[in-house]
Amino acid sequence: MARWLVKSEPFKYSWERMVADGTTHWDGVRNHQASNNLKAMKIGDRAFFYHSNEGLEIVGVVEIAREYYPDPSDEAGRFGMVDVRAVAPVKTPVTLKQIKADPLLQTMALVRQSRLSVCPVTDEEWAHICALAGVEA
Repeated sequence: MARWLVKSEPFKYSWERMVADGTTHWDGVRNHQASNNLKAMKIGDRAFFYHSNEGLEIVGVVEIAREYYPDPSDEAGRFGMVDVRAVAPVKTPVTLKQIKADPLLQTMALVRQSRLSVCPVTDEEWAHICALAGVEA
């Protein structure tokens, strides 16, 4: 099972809305590297739900519910999307400031490629963040 981090600006799509919806499509990705990450996702993979721009913190965990398929909002047909399902909120949000200050997380894709909206997370990073967030790895 692979691990990921997906970013959303809370004013566009918040964790609260994710929970209310239960399952949603993760669309609008227009960066080729982020799109390749979406293509690599498999059903059952888990991802941290990260509030970007406002909050700057991991607030929940989602699961990939449908693998990569065409994004109808991309008229050129170059990009796709996946479906994600809410799994659980974190007990303690993990902030970007915490992540940057933690020696075990300084090489995380979130830190190295801060503009990337869909990032891989290593098993070690996943376990460490889960411990910080108070959720089961």
